Amino acid sequence: MQRRSLNIAAALGLAGALLLSVLPARAADEAPDAMIKRLSTEVLDSIKADKNIQNGDMSRIIALVDQKILPNLNFQRMTASAVGPAWRQATPDQQKRLQEEFKTLLVRTYAGALSQVSDQTILVKPLRAAADDKEVVVRTEVKGRGDPIQLDYRLERTPGQGAGWQIFNLNVLGVWLVETYRSQFSQEINAKGLDGLITTLSERNKSNARKG
Repeated sequence: MQRRSLNIAAALGLAGALLLSVLPARAADEAPDAMIKRLSTEVLDSIKADKNIQNGDMSRIIALVDQKILPNLNFQRMTASAVGPAWRQATPDQQKRLQEEFKTLLVRTYAGALSQVSDQTILVKPLRAAADDKEVVVRTEVKGRGDPIQLDYRLERTPGQGAGWQIFNLNVLGVWLVETYRSQFSQEINAKGLDGLITTLSERNKSNARKG
């Protein structure tokens, strides 16, 4: 049970690192499963080589995240999906603050799990998708001590020049991240409105920072 818990924590840490990675974008024609394999390998190698991240150094993790715009993630879509229908009624300032607070929440949530990454490896399963698909699911397993952990990514093809693939949701052990947060956020919005959700996220992030 302890080994499985370590693998789950490592899977969460890897998921968060991929979502919040600052790895450079590659060729536009890179297949989505090849992209996930490359990013997973590079992220695992980076974590294993950085003792500060392994020790849960928040300043190191936040500095890594804040280096530049996240190239492999459609974070606006993630936030909009998590907020749900109320996103369309949000002002530009509210949308900006929601994205900032949601990003901070994810960074803080995954920071502890990063320290659990040790000897894990990634198996990317065969991709079941047509050449013209606009959205795909790349299924992977995080392998280490104990049972493998399911970790799947939902990606979308980005349009226009330099088109490639971006992550907009992930699934750990059968639970999709965006849907989980949508349920939580919906309760806050129904009770307190969008500004209430922003305040709740801000207070949670401040509390997490004090604990860190």
